[in-house]
Amino acid sequence: MNILFTCAGRRNYLINYFKDSLQGQGKVFATDKQLNAPALVDADVAIQVPNIYDKNYIPTIIDIVKKHNIKAIISLNDLELPILSTKKSEIEKYGTKVIVSNEDIIDISFDKWETVKFINRIGLNSPKTFISLVEAKKAIQEKELKFPLVLKPRWGSASVGIDFIESVEELDLAYRLQMIRLKRSILAEVISEKCLNSAIIIQEKILGTEYGADILNDFQGNYVNTFVRKKLSMRAGETDKAISVIDERFNQVGKIIGENLKHIGNLDCDIFECDGKLYILELNPRFGGGYPFSHEAGSNTAAAYIEWLKGGNDISQFFNYKEGVMFSKCDRLLNIEPKNKVTN
Repeated sequence: MNILFTCAGRRNYLINYFKDSLQGQGKVFATDKQLNAPALVDADVAIQVPNIYDKNYIPTIIDIVKKHNIKAIISLNDLELPILSTKKSEIEKYGTKVIVSNEDIIDISFDKWETVKFINRIGLNSPKTFISLVEAKKAIQEKELKFPLVLKPRWGSASVGIDFIESVEELDLAYRLQMIRLKRSILAEVISEKCLNSAIIIQEKILGTEYGADILNDFQGNYVNTFVRKKLSMRAGETDKAISVIDERFNQVGKIIGENLKHIGNLDCDIFECDGKLYILELNPRFGGGYPFSHEAGSNTAAAYIEWLKGGNDISQFFNYKEGVMFSKCDRLLNIEPKNKVTN
């Protein structure tokens, strides 16, 4: 059984978790536009591919699937998810499973305005949010919206372009600056297809304790479980230190999201607790930077994926989640000479 990770980047831990779960019964392939991407070093086979927006990207992925008998594709990049979701049926004709949710689910998750509407629709809490500068300033004037605020791209990834705002003057300046930045950011390809005038989210900043959750559904979109960690520190938009938490309130929130969204596989969710209420901020239907904290606390979702791909359902053996397990990421030097490269 061969597994393909696309846009592998720096997620070495995922490569190794899946290699361990395969137990020698298959290989882990990894692609990236840069052959010296760190995760490619730990893959059994590393393949360089075009940029995800290149016209040859999907044909290249299909060629890899056919040539190397790929059983499943797992994307690690927010910006790639809409592309793979759109081309899912085309790719799966060649006998692989694209573990990416359907287009409507990706749209809800990738578009932060749609995320807010979804969260409110299913009866959960989200921060007060606006996509109109005029409406946001009106709410401030009427005391319905208070500082501090958060400004961020409506279609965003990896905390790119986030600003924290303390005054109306700063709001005006930051909004104009974000407009300029967006046009030359990695999000330009996405925003060019959308309405630029509604491309920035203005949101109240929730002051409280931040948590991350892995909400797991099976490959049919049925809810399985939720694994929660308290974030102790962040770095470059990712969880850097965390401690595992077991709290029924979070499990109930995860179940409501999983049963209503019906995503497939793992979903990374950001949650804030403030004055006893839980606020949902983000939904990312993929393995996120917080997954290794869940894994090390006893949630072996990688092994569950392998079991499902084999056609089995006996996954209880892979989940023995423990409370109070504290881990931290750290830097390490890695020889990135591509010894495992193949030419597709």
